[in-house]
Amino acid sequence: MARRISGQSVVFAAIAAAVLAQSPGLTISADSLRTDLKYLASDELEGRATPSRGLDLAADYIAAQFKKAGLEPAAGGTYFQTASLEEFGAQAARFQKSLPPDAPTTMRNVAGILRGSDPTLRDTYVILSAHYDHLGLVAAGEDHVMNGANDDASGTVSVIEVARALVALPQHPKRSVLFITFFGEERGLLGSRYYGQHPLVPPQKTIAQLNLEQVGRTDATEGTKIKTANLTGFDFSDVSEVLVKAAAVTGVQIVKDESASDAFFSRSDNRSLADLGIPAHTLSVAYEFADYHKPSDEWDKIDYANMADIDRAVALGVLRLASDAPPPQWNVNYAPAARYVEAAKRLHAAE
Repeated sequence: MARRISGQSVVFAAIAAAVLAQSPGLTISADSLRTDLKYLASDELEGRATPSRGLDLAADYIAAQFKKAGLEPAAGGTYFQTASLEEFGAQAARFQKSLPPDAPTTMRNVAGILRGSDPTLRDTYVILSAHYDHLGLVAAGEDHVMNGANDDASGTVSVIEVARALVALPQHPKRSVLFITFFGEERGLLGSRYYGQHPLVPPQKTIAQLNLEQVGRTDATEGTKIKTANLTGFDFSDVSEVLVKAAAVTGVQIVKDESASDAFFSRSDNRSLADLGIPAHTLSVAYEFADYHKPSDEWDKIDYANMADIDRAVALGVLRLASDAPPPQWNVNYAPAARYVEAAKRLHAAE
């Protein structure tokens, strides 16, 4: 690794101890996760296709939760970063023909900020993200709604819940945290790519992104996953080291899936930020599960207790990244990360 992050600050150790003691100082609620997910993955939202009425309802709900939690609007006084379908050109044209004539042609990333407590470090940022869209409706069948409970309502509600937990802490992290949920991941990372082209906080000041994808199902195709999560691009940067240490305090293991870690790195919304040079990874519990991209991916198949355990680990990892420890770095000694090492050089060339 280019740089190692060693030791734990006094503040981090105190927070970790609070988590172990199940202190109300860092609260992640399985019941709260269930309430949010049951709505976002309900038939009322019609599978949250990009663009759609259901996607708009989901965006409104997420923004309301960000506001209620106490996050600041991140997009010029609003929680919405709005893009029009036309801005995506040929990529949008591929699916625009399938839309009804009166479809909504605008789409929104939903973003809120928790300002850092340190006068200097508050101008640097950690991003916690997920995509809130899914695949919409299927043409036929008794169950025609692609509810997308695990993919990726689970990641979305986890972003909301971690935001609630960090805002409620008596001492906020030193760095600022941008919480953002993206539209259009299922259409080709549209929302995160739009963010990469129109960032809400300076990329040069963004030290890391952690993206959450499919964190609710424990019945993975290859076997049950309890208190275990995978990180894509595990060897690409030392973000993995930070998360492994933080998660261990909560009894959660962050591991490398030898067959999928590198292969899945470019398949979710971390890719858009990594292309800018920002150390960015996606955390998942199950890469593949029986109901992947099927109408049967429903809210009642989520393991909410395990998801709460994973989210506590995520919250502690975000706190560690947002501390005064040195920013994570790409691994210059790992060949598959070379393109991102070069992107980081370009990103910081003018500093």
